[in-house]
Amino acid sequence: MTLVEAMNLNQTAAHAALAVPGVAGLQPGLGHRLANAAALAQQHIGIAAQPPEAGIRAERTFQPLGWHVEVRCILNQERRALDTARDVRRQVRSAVTAHLARNGTPEPVTILVTVTGSTP
Repeated sequence: MTLVEAMNLNQTAAHAALAVPGVAGLQPGLGHRLANAAALAQQHIGIAAQPPEAGIRAERTFQPLGWHVEVRCILNQERRALDTARDVRRQVRSAVTAHLARNGTPEPVTILVTVTGSTP
């Protein structure tokens, strides 16, 4: 899978996670936040919005062969966090598996959902 296809995998996962009722947004990981801060400092501009896929980290695994996808969610309080996290896991797994099949690389996928916060 090329870098462009991997980026599309992140976008696919982000769109699937954001479509789940109860998900308010995705929180970027530390690497994305540091890269964004460095870019802002260099450009001397205001705060730029992070792309949704910044809250997704997909890594190819080799033992066993497949993909590991981490989703960092911010939830709203309209649903139980456990129910929402389970739905995110199910939706992202389905979307990523379909994405890999469309690109000719159907492989096992593991999904880790981390709830990083909630909004009122």
